[in-house]
Amino acid sequence: MPTTSLPAFRTATAADIPAIVTLVESAYRGDSGRLGWTTESDLLDGRRTDAEGVAALLDQADSVILLAERDGELLACCHVERQQEAGYFGMFAVNPLLQNGGIGKALLAEAERYAREQWQCLAMRMTVIEQRAELIEWYERRGYQRTGEYRPFPYGDERFGIPRRDDLRFEWMVKTLGCVA
Repeated sequence: MPTTSLPAFRTATAADIPAIVTLVESAYRGDSGRLGWTTESDLLDGRRTDAEGVAALLDQADSVILLAERDGELLACCHVERQQEAGYFGMFAVNPLLQNGGIGKALLAEAERYAREQWQCLAMRMTVIEQRAELIEWYERRGYQRTGEYRPFPYGDERFGIPRRDDLRFEWMVKTLGCVA
């Protein structure tokens, strides 16, 4: 169901870790992930993240997890990290029941704003599993470009999930960010 008002944004704290893990797992894995359109359930089994992984991102320098909320309810999250002159965007999750309502688009724009204004980043980079064509197209509609650069999937490292196929790899995507005002 489309939403009518933009969510409020804030950076996560340690108290948010359980809710972040629950949201990310619901969006990426299992039957709950199939309720939305961005699931990896057909590509990967296992966990997408855990409390220790989220805590490590919060403790890392030049790293934030941004939250989108409405009336105290967590709607979406993403991880943004400064990597030299570019931001890195990852761990993007929107409640599967609220996908396709503009929340993800708004959070992506907030992540870009944050990287540009807080860290003076000139670009935002991300990796997307190459087989997720619909998601890649969504990012392209928001100004991201495929680079043709790839990173191998970390087979054997269950922190990234248990692959259901043997041809997974990540493609780098990039978007130039506007100048800092």
